[in-house]
Amino acid sequence: MIGEHVLAGYVNDAGGREALDLAAAIVALTGGRLSVATVHPPGLPAAAGEARALLDQVAGILDDRPADLHVQEGRSVARGLTVLASRIGADLIVVGSPEGGARGRIGVGAAADHLLHSATEAVLLAPSGYTPPDALGRITVMYVRRPQCDDAVIRAAQAAERLEVPLRLVTLAIGDVGDDGAERLRDDLALAIRLALDSAELLPEEVSADLAEGDDVADALEDVDWPDDELLVCASSEDAAAHRVFLGEVALKVLRAATCPVTVLPRGYF
Repeated sequence: MIGEHVLAGYVNDAGGREALDLAAAIVALTGGRLSVATVHPPGLPAAAGEARALLDQVAGILDDRPADLHVQEGRSVARGLTVLASRIGADLIVVGSPEGGARGRIGVGAAADHLLHSATEAVLLAPSGYTPPDALGRITVMYVRRPQCDDAVIRAAQAAERLEVPLRLVTLAIGDVGDDGAERLRDDLALAIRLALDSAELLPEEVSADLAEGDDVADALEDVDWPDDELLVCASSEDAAAHRVFLGEVALKVLRAATCPVTVLPRGYF
């Protein structure tokens, strides 16, 4: 299950603090290990010193919760985080939204954009202004009938079982799909529900599905409920290389319209 070793990318702004809070909340759920890193450009001793000074803030923010602290050199923040994650064995990289974006929505800065198109670990993004709830209420998987989404359903079902939360599957119906198209999508969801039940010891009433209908992605997402304690899981595109994250066009629109944290799994994540 993702979250056994979580790496938070920390910067000195609201997004950095929100990423840190979210990473700590995930570790509290999974009982995993937390690492926190600041990344600085190579060959600049002053920048390394500033990065170490930033990490001095982390202990106070975490309120004495245990964490491994790392100063990492990298040509970019994203590259530094991926290199470090590989070295320390982290399975989830958490980043926040840059300042200046819409509150309650995920903003994709340079680091997040790079991670969403190349990371070998799962990537979790926090919306701007996000405060983790006291407990996780539900895991939702954005579902389209293809192998990567089936893998995501399996992993999400196993996580839901372990964390003792319900699982929901959501499929988007964009535009006028017609009665036949909507029926096919509902049939796909029914098969996905069966896959979830076969993959974990969840009760039938603990797995649900919604067909979200709308003129565009944002409109469709508003067709279903998104409580504050939701976690959304997306699979990588079929264009992703094996064991890497690559977010497709529709999934990126989902991420930008989401009001809850979003996790993107690498292709073939097992």
